Amino acid sequence: MTIKNNWLVENAASRLTETFARITANDRQIQNVFTQIFTESAQQDVENLATAPYTELRGALISVKDLFDVKGFVTKAGSRILKDSPAATEDAEVIGRLREAGAILVGHSNMTELAYSGLGLNPHYGTAQNVLYADCIPGGSSSGGAVSVARDLVDIAIGTDTGGSVRIPAAFNGIVGFKPSQYSVSRQGCKALSQSLDSVGPMAKTVATCRASYQLMSNNYAELTNQQPRELVIPTNFGMDELAPEVASAFAVAVAKLADAGCQIVERPLAVLDRYRQLPIWHFSSVECCAEYMQYYQSVPDQFDPRVLKRLQRAQEVDAISYRQTLNLRASLIEQYQSELADAILLLPTVPVLPPKFSEFEADAEYDRLNLLILRNPTLSNVMDGCSISLPFCSDGDHIGVMLSAVNGRDQALLNCAEYAEQILAR
Repeated sequence: MTIKNNWLVENAASRLTETFARITANDRQIQNVFTQIFTESAQQDVENLATAPYTELRGALISVKDLFDVKGFVTKAGSRILKDSPAATEDAEVIGRLREAGAILVGHSNMTELAYSGLGLNPHYGTAQNVLYADCIPGGSSSGGAVSVARDLVDIAIGTDTGGSVRIPAAFNGIVGFKPSQYSVSRQGCKALSQSLDSVGPMAKTVATCRASYQLMSNNYAELTNQQPRELVIPTNFGMDELAPEVASAFAVAVAKLADAGCQIVERPLAVLDRYRQLPIWHFSSVECCAEYMQYYQSVPDQFDPRVLKRLQRAQEVDAISYRQTLNLRASLIEQYQSELADAILLLPTVPVLPPKFSEFEADAEYDRLNLLILRNPTLSNVMDGCSISLPFCSDGDHIGVMLSAVNGRDQALLNCAEYAEQILAR
């Protein structure tokens, strides 16, 4: 597979200089996208291009979510509790692979504290501005990464996705976001929100660029077939309620385009999705994040974003037996989901609403309601241990994400389908 990219090795130095200049200028549209810039190491990455292997990412500019270790820099996870930690002594495994392939690491991108929300808000380091909708949230938790791509500061953003944290900001900012099957991309050197649900994935302007990034990070290569999916399933018992009118209308147009192009669209219930409602999904992030950061939770609770602290505190409500029951139910749901969906592709809006305005999050109750609604559809693939991708689509000026999802291990088949759908939706 050969991707049509916007980067040439001979232009890498000038492109990096331009990106640094734009970041330094601190224009409002670019404020709070990065928490730190890798000035000297990025320049060294450029110098190393002379001996870098000829890969498809050679010379690409990349932003790295502030969860991944980058040698010589502190990994803060968007939090004050880690700002005085020692600098990383080596790159996270996937970051090292990217660097060895000739990618240029620009900086740590901003994020929700500890990746614990789908909104992208950060009271410690500020919040990046949505690219498409003024005065609206960027989505998260990989907020800075999505904006860095959408604003053409970088070619690729590396993020994490625990309940949609790559796909939500991708949908809100008009780019592609891919959540691979969890096992396929290493999380070594990446700070965890939920060991059960975390995945590492890329954001970019095209499926092909996301695919090239994924293949390099996972070492999972397959030929592009651009195949028409056998069946696209819109579940009638999940994900299609509480849609904003603009999202419902745009999604209907997208579905019609796919159907007109010959895709087989099937609307049917999946029995597993009725059982899915019984699962207390919040157990995973609350319990596992609290365990990950227990020393800080106990010693400096006042250093957390109060809204993050509130969700960490809920872990105290879950006893060992209840959590084991949650794990058991999830395992049963995964087995049923894989059997019912099989080799079909699930088709849903990535997010049920357009990006809400910042002003809508002043009250805690509305913050909680919108956070849960925005996370609802994409979280399904994390819980079901699958893979999922959000494609940008615009109808009558309304920008939405069209989400395609498959069962665990069908990443390449999903990407094939996504490239096919991407071409149709762009017509």
